[in-house]
Amino acid sequence: MDWIPVVFVTFKALVLGTGMFFAIKWHYDQEMKKGKEKRAVLGAAGKLAAVFVLALLGVGLLTYALVWMLGM
Repeated sequence: MDWIPVVFVTFKALVLGTGMFFAIKWHYDQEMKKGKEKRAVLGAAGKLAAVFVLALLGVGLLTYALVWMLGM
């Protein structure tokens, strides 16, 4: 039997197993932090929504003024 497939499959299993372990651990740790960060994320989302609404209002007013000046 050739030893190369055995070594490569073993190495692949070790690398994938280690990667899965750290991925699960990272997601678990992120979920623990989420409670603290949730308020900050909601505040940032609110500010972003306010900026979007103000920008939309500005574009609407600019469009209305342009249409009014051109007599459309």
